[in-house]
Amino acid sequence: MILSTVARFVVALMLLFSVFLLLRGHDAPGGGFLGGLVAAIGFILYVLAEGTRAARAALRVDPLGVAYVGLGVALLAGFMGLASGAPFLTALWTKLGDVKLGTPVLFDVGVYLVVVGGVLALVFALEEEVG
Repeated sequence: MILSTVARFVVALMLLFSVFLLLRGHDAPGGGFLGGLVAAIGFILYVLAEGTRAARAALRVDPLGVAYVGLGVALLAGFMGLASGAPFLTALWTKLGDVKLGTPVLFDVGVYLVVVGGVLALVFALEEEVG
């Protein structure tokens, strides 16, 4: 009962921290992989507290679908360099006010989604097989 009560609050904090790590990653340590692992661990905590069915309902989408979308986003970031005449995965940057936006951020978002989707698909499959 205690884990179930605390899990919702902790999972929300972990997801928020994972987004912070994701957005911080192209200029400092962090990024899509680390942020994705933190988000996946948050959902794993929710699986332990509430069960696989509740975690799937909270996620609302198929984890493999999330991973496929992330792979597409990461590939899109790579092909944007090719479209500009540069090599694959060349970083392209633009400024929007004081904020730097570029293909590395897009690539990190893709990696984030691949990690979250892949880890959760694995955990859900293992949990459903065991449980």
